[in-house]
Amino acid sequence: MSSFYHFVIVNTQDVPLFEDEYGPPRKRNAPEMRLEDQFSNEFIIHASLDAVDAIVWEKPQMYLKVVDRFKEWSISAFTTASRVKFMLLHDVRNEDGIDKFFAEVYELYIKTLLNPFYEPGSPIESSDFRSKVKVLAKKFL
Repeated sequence: MSSFYHFVIVNTQDVPLFEDEYGPPRKRNAPEMRLEDQFSNEFIIHASLDAVDAIVWEKPQMYLKVVDRFKEWSISAFTTASRVKFMLLHDVRNEDGIDKFFAEVYELYIKTLLNPFYEPGSPIESSDFRSKVKVLAKKFL
């Protein structure tokens, strides 16, 4: 089975700021892709936000590892100091790669926040940011 990842950056009001998918292109009738609805990934991640909010007060680390599971899917999370959440839906276990991916994306996110043309809390629409995150996904996931 090929690995599949769905990455989302969520602000403190639980609004997605950035979203992308990595892995092989999905085929509607493929047996390994049991979640047929295109919005099911977003729903699974959104349902895990409460778990992240509970765990963030228990662990001092930014990388929270796997915070929730749904069928064969796992949701890993990373929180910033300002409580912005990075969430990754995945179907394979790769904790070291996910940890490095989150750390590198966090660095990119900080650079985006320092950009005077970016308004904090608004969706990240930069094609440069998206392409750099794709490179990181290929490297670590």
